Amino acid sequence: MTQKFSILIVDDEFVVRDSLSKWFMQDGYKVGTAENAAQALKMMNEGPWDIIFIDIKMPGMNGLELQKRIKEIDPNAIIIIITAFASVDTAVQALKEGAYDYITKPIDPDYLSHLVKNVLKHKKLTDEHIKLREHISELIMGEELIGESPQIKKVIELAKTVAPTNTTVMIRGESGTGKELVARLIHAHSPRRYFPFVSVNCGAVPDTLLESELFGHEKGAFTDALYRRKGKFEIADGGTIFLDEIGTISLKMQIQLLRVLETKQFTRIGGNETITSDFRVICATNCNLEQAVKEGKFREDLYYRLNVFTIFIPPLRERRSDIPLIANYYLKKYATMMHKPITEISPEAMDMLIRYDWPGNVRELKNAIERAMVLAKPPAILPQDLPIHPIEEEQPENETLEAVEKAHILKILNKTNWNITQAAKILGIDRVTLYNKIEKYNLRRDRNT
Repeated sequence: MTQKFSILIVDDEFVVRDSLSKWFMQDGYKVGTAENAAQALKMMNEGPWDIIFIDIKMPGMNGLELQKRIKEIDPNAIIIIITAFASVDTAVQALKEGAYDYITKPIDPDYLSHLVKNVLKHKKLTDEHIKLREHISELIMGEELIGESPQIKKVIELAKTVAPTNTTVMIRGESGTGKELVARLIHAHSPRRYFPFVSVNCGAVPDTLLESELFGHEKGAFTDALYRRKGKFEIADGGTIFLDEIGTISLKMQIQLLRVLETKQFTRIGGNETITSDFRVICATNCNLEQAVKEGKFREDLYYRLNVFTIFIPPLRERRSDIPLIANYYLKKYATMMHKPITEISPEAMDMLIRYDWPGNVRELKNAIERAMVLAKPPAILPQDLPIHPIEEEQPENETLEAVEKAHILKILNKTNWNITQAAKILGIDRVTLYNKIEKYNLRRDRNT
């Protein structure tokens, strides 16, 4: 186990280098030694070294200066200072400048062994933590923001441009266009990517609970507050908080939100402690906030506080060239998940996908492919597997009145998923009349609708 780790010892005293080397090699560590700073800097090329021991007092460049030089080479280097002059000032200075710990001469072998094991245990956990965050970050960046159209390329470009800053971003677009994916893309390309990305759907949380959701609460703050709970702003410390459907929050919550955005401070419900959190805000809406401001439903000061940098995501119908890419992406995804050998979408089915208007945007397309995968038989998705109907051609001028009525009734029935009550209401007739017309025109529900 210990053979995986390496230790570099830098000390001008041969006795110290020799004794430390023997101790560590007996335990199976790889050991390197240097008698001065210049030699140590050369040996940095033979690393990486898991722990570097540096004597504080050496001729030429001293240990503190060498530590600074090594940190320039490897900011994550774990350095332990060796000193025969165990003054508080020296220890504090070494720790302030990045040392992990310090030991004093004469060195106690038992303490040294214990210290090294703890350091390596800490390093192993830290390395695993970093790898996990990097893995999560890669998953986030690769998640489903698909397209090669100029419109979606512009969205990605803007997201990556604003990502390294702390600027507040407002993402706008119809429901289902992928606003949270853009928010995650910004977070994944920002310096905050190793910290939490916290998403709050403001429209899905009742206003009475949203305050607790955002700010947290203390035990006993209200009837169901059985435990202290951190709020989303507190959890997002160091990272990003994504406030979806921001246009739905009440005026009371808007005042509280504005205060938090200005000060980055808040208190939990029922608490007295002022909590400070360093978070970045990205919000999203499909509402007309400008109109809401005019109508007094959304605070103008909050609107300007949030609307610093805006990204518009176009609806899917305005970038139809992306539909085949997105459809095939989900085809592969669901084929793998369902273990079904469906490898393609037939040309006829793809034509339907491209011609359809997708009022639910990418979310609707994703669901359509998932549903089609359930019904389809290998090797391809066929038109009858799709739960959509393409844009209907304009009726010819010589069409009979009955033919036009038949087509229109069928269109409304399909649009309402054959909800008779809803369809009758849209058509302006009663349910009995609608049933009679269905019978008259021999209308039948398609098995996929």
